[in-house]
Amino acid sequence: MSHGVESSVGFDLVCVGDGGGPDETNLSAYLLKPSAAAWEDGVIALEAGSGQGALQKLLRHDPHIFDETKRYSASEIYSFVRCFLITHAHLDHIQSLVISAGSLTGPRKRIHSARQTLEDLESVFSDRIWPNLASWDEEDDEHKLLYTALAMNDTYDTLIPNVSVRGFPVSHGHNDRGNYDSAAFFIRYDPTGHEFLFFGDLEPDALSLAPRTIHVWRAAAPKIPTSLATIFIECSWPSTRSDDALYGHLKPEYLVKELEALATEVVKVRNAAQSSPTRPVRKKQRLNPAPPPPIDVRGALAGLRVFVIHCKDTLDGAPDRPNQTLILEQIKALVEEKGLGAEILAARQGMHIQI
Repeated sequence: MSHGVESSVGFDLVCVGDGGGPDETNLSAYLLKPSAAAWEDGVIALEAGSGQGALQKLLRHDPHIFDETKRYSASEIYSFVRCFLITHAHLDHIQSLVISAGSLTGPRKRIHSARQTLEDLESVFSDRIWPNLASWDEEDDEHKLLYTALAMNDTYDTLIPNVSVRGFPVSHGHNDRGNYDSAAFFIRYDPTGHEFLFFGDLEPDALSLAPRTIHVWRAAAPKIPTSLATIFIECSWPSTRSDDALYGHLKPEYLVKELEALATEVVKVRNAAQSSPTRPVRKKQRLNPAPPPPIDVRGALAGLRVFVIHCKDTLDGAPDRPNQTLILEQIKALVEEKGLGAEILAARQGMHIQI
């Protein structure tokens, strides 16, 4: 199924898996290409929790997920993959990359991520947990995968022709070694500058020992909704989950706080653009100046689609009421209450989304 507006399409994205566990058949995995290109021209695998097995089952149910006029097999689609783009190395984001590495066909494939994530992957491709099928060496064609570190700064790195990515480190909780990093990616179609924002696992800045999501929002704010109108962001737990059991994830109240932070940055950018460029009039100083009025963010995110991902299901025998449905309802109610204007949607396994 598709969801989007044809006139503004920049990317085609197929959701191979949208969940965050414990269902191992539906884990974070998305296949992406520019809308102007064919799938055969090159695919980006954005996350790799679920893979060929999950896709094979989806194609049995709907052979035309990728194209209304063509039929592809799961192995064909993965032979078109030119690179993997990974937010962090937790198993629900890399499982299929590891399991299927030895059976992937087509040209050698790059793994793009932050250097620490790639070093974490090295501990898996170690000839202990799994055979060593990846290498840092550009000339080492015997290894099917090539580690390629992203700059993770203010530059864009090329993924495939006409598509580039800018990565931001974000926090995903902490452990005995310190803060654990995930990533947020601005993925851009270079010919038009059209892009979307994709988050890996994310804890709220309000609870984080290393709050960094605000930097992502400040980078996104000037682009919304003209060149950036779609965000994928996790919400792993429903509202009833206690703060001390979030384990570096979001629940609806904190997701909406993050959207409020984005809305605030959007309003600041728009207000600055509207302010007069003439020399400001000097004002007499007061001993106790009044605090600035609160920023009105109502409607600030109009035109923005927010796809909710990585909902953790309970597998409690209630298929008619999955956690994703409950989480989505809770988010929608809060966004409507705040009047932010964003459209809240669910990214569901098997969905073809136009961005």
